[in-house]
Parts: sequence; structure tokens; C-alpha cells
Amino acid sequence: MYDDDGLQIMVDRFKDIVKSGGENVSSLRVEGVLVTHPDVLRAAVIGVPDPLWGEKVTAVVTVTPGRKVNVEDILAFARERLAGYEAPKDIVVIDRMPETVGGKIMKYKLRELLARKD
Repeated sequence: MYDDDGLQIMVDRFKDIVKSGGENVSSLRVEGVLVTHPDVLRAAVIGVPDPLWGEKVTAVVTVTPGRKVNVEDILAFARERLAGYEAPKDIVVIDRMPETVGGKIMKYKLRELLARKD
């Protein structure tokens, strides 16, 4: 989103902004691109601690029923549509997103899941 002067406006919850390599990455923007891929049903983008970048842009996705996911294809798809600093460095495929009773993805649960994997 841009203002009248052509400056980019970040529209995202502060805690959902990924700070990677000195750049602020909107998780909403990256998620919006990922869900346009035919293999991706749902996507959540989080920052994973990284010694080089501060946080690494990481996408957690679920697969569209009946599709077979190819993580490299999804990464390439994202790189074609996003700035280099916005594109996920990793994609993790899970069966089901942790969500509230209202259907909102619980990103803190995804952070916990990925922290356990390390």
C-alpha cells in the first residue's frame, strides 16, 4: 500500500512484522502472495531467529487437498513476486494450522513448533 507521495505504508500488526537484515517485512503481504500458488491452501509467515539476518522470513503452509507440494516451486513462485528481502528463506509444510475457535491462525504456536524442531 502506498500513500499519495509514493511512500510505502506498512499495514500489519507490529508483532507480525518480520525484521530481517534491516528490512521490515509484512507477513500479510507475503502470505497474500503465497496463497495465490495453486498448491498452497493456507499460509502463515513468521520470523525465526537467525544469527546473520536477525530474523529469517519463514512460511508455514498447508497444502491444497489433492495437490502435491513442491517447496522449491513455491519458493521460486514467491521470489518472482516479492522483493528479495520479502521472499521466504524457508517453507515448512504442516497438515493443519493451529487456530482459534474463530479460525485465526495462532502464530505463536507456529513459533513454538519451529523452535522445537531446531
